Amino acid sequence: MTLVATPLRDIAKVVRSKNAGPFEITLDIIFKSREDYDAVKASGVITRELVSSLYNVPTQAIITFGFFDLVNAVKITLPRPRPQGGVGETDMHAAQQHVPLQEIRVPWPAS
Repeated sequence: MTLVATPLRDIAKVVRSKNAGPFEITLDIIFKSREDYDAVKASGVITRELVSSLYNVPTQAIITFGFFDLVNAVKITLPRPRPQGGVGETDMHAAQQHVPLQEIRVPWPAS
């Protein structure tokens, strides 16, 4: 089987970010099937260290990072770079913060 570096956006059912209060942002990656979830989890590509580098947040500052088998999802909570609605804050609803996750490349079977 040939594996190709495939963007996460082409594998996951949902890749989203949302407001989690004035000081936090939540990122969710939800998969269509248990098989897709298990394959991405087993690839070892999505790590706390990767999230740290994508979002320029020290690994110890990541509030939540976990694979949740029951719902085929990855959940990540990060501190906001600036308080919600504060001076210089540019995404009050945190609706655009998921984009770096979409571009993660995962080894995936060629179609």
